[in-house]
Amino acid sequence: MGIVKISDELHEEIRKSSNVMSRSINSQAEFWIKIGMLAELNPTLSYNEIIKKQLIKEKLSIEELLNE
Repeated sequence: MGIVKISDELHEEIRKSSNVMSRSINSQAEFWIKIGMLAELNPTLSYNEIIKKQLIKEKLSIEELLNE
């Protein structure tokens, strides 16, 4: 594990978002980094499409989520 230096302003945004999403600050930062990387690698996909592909990759049934 390494240390990533970010601005105080970005850290505050991560902290706020982590509270809303019920994630730790580190988990929220990791999520944003992963989604950002996937968005750069797949510029034609929307955020929702990226999330859907990740859920399918983990073999999570989209139908199960929709029926809840």
